[in-house]
Amino acid sequence: MITEPHIPDPDGFYAAWLSAIEGLTEARSADFNARLVLLLANQCGDQAVLLDCIAAAHESGEPSHPTTRSPA
Repeated sequence: MITEPHIPDPDGFYAAWLSAIEGLTEARSADFNARLVLLLANQCGDQAVLLDCIAAAHESGEPSHPTTRSPA
Protein backbone atom coordinates (compact mmCIF):
# COMPACT_ATOMS: atom_id res chain seq x y z
CA MET A 1 0.00 0.00 0.00
CA ILE A 2 1.37 3.39 -1.00
CA THR A 3 1.06 5.85 1.88
CA GLU A 4 3.25 8.69 0.67
CA PRO A 5 1.75 11.30 -1.69
CA HIS A 6 1.35 9.75 -5.13
CA ILE A 7 -1.25 11.93 -6.91
CA PRO A 8 0.46 14.15 -9.52
CA ASP A 9 -1.81 17.15 -8.78
CA PRO A 10 -3.47 16.56 -5.40
CA ASP A 11 -4.88 20.09 -5.19
CA GLY A 12 -6.40 19.80 -8.66
CA PHE A 13 -7.87 16.38 -7.83
CA TYR A 14 -9.35 17.71 -4.57
CA ALA A 15 -10.79 20.77 -6.34
CA ALA A 16 -12.40 18.56 -9.01
CA TRP A 17 -13.82 16.27 -6.31
CA LEU A 18 -15.29 19.21 -4.38
CA SER A 19 -16.70 20.65 -7.59
CA ALA A 20 -18.37 17.33 -8.39
CA ILE A 21 -20.21 17.22 -5.05
CA GLU A 22 -20.95 20.94 -4.80
CA GLY A 23 -24.65 21.54 -4.33
CA LEU A 24 -25.51 17.89 -3.67
CA THR A 25 -27.47 16.86 -0.62
CA GLU A 26 -25.56 14.95 2.04
CA ALA A 27 -27.14 11.69 0.85
CA ARG A 28 -26.31 12.31 -2.83
CA SER A 29 -22.77 13.35 -1.87
CA ALA A 30 -22.36 10.10 0.10
CA ASP A 31 -23.64 8.12 -2.90
CA PHE A 32 -21.22 9.94 -5.21
CA ASN A 33 -18.31 9.28 -2.84
CA ALA A 34 -19.22 5.58 -2.62
CA ARG A 35 -19.30 5.30 -6.43
CA LEU A 36 -15.97 7.12 -6.67
CA VAL A 37 -14.37 4.79 -4.11
CA LEU A 38 -15.60 1.74 -6.01
CA LEU A 39 -14.31 3.08 -9.34
CA LEU A 40 -10.91 3.88 -7.82
CA ALA A 41 -10.78 0.47 -6.10
CA ASN A 42 -11.50 -1.18 -9.43
CA GLN A 43 -8.59 0.72 -10.97
CA CYS A 44 -6.31 -0.62 -8.23
CA GLY A 45 -7.59 -4.17 -8.63
CA ASP A 46 -5.36 -5.66 -5.90
CA GLN A 47 -7.47 -7.27 -3.16
CA ALA A 48 -4.66 -7.28 -0.58
CA VAL A 49 -3.95 -3.58 -1.15
CA LEU A 50 -7.67 -2.75 -0.97
CA LEU A 51 -8.02 -4.59 2.35
CA ASP A 52 -4.92 -2.81 3.69
CA CYS A 53 -6.49 0.50 2.65
CA ILE A 54 -9.73 -0.35 4.45
CA ALA A 55 -7.78 -1.15 7.61
CA ALA A 56 -5.68 2.02 7.35
CA ALA A 57 -8.77 4.20 6.79
CA HIS A 58 -10.48 2.59 9.76
CA GLU A 59 -7.45 3.18 11.99
CA SER A 60 -7.06 6.79 10.87
CA GLY A 61 -10.69 7.45 11.79
CA GLU A 62 -10.25 6.27 15.37
CA PRO A 63 -9.67 8.91 18.04
CA SER A 64 -6.09 8.84 19.26
CA HIS A 65 -7.15 9.31 22.87
CA PRO A 66 -10.45 7.98 24.17
CA THR A 67 -12.69 10.67 25.60
CA THR A 68 -13.54 10.12 29.22
CA ARG A 69 -16.35 11.85 31.00
CA SER A 70 -16.41 12.84 34.61
CA PRO A 71 -19.39 11.62 36.58
CA ALA A 72 -22.08 14.30 36.80
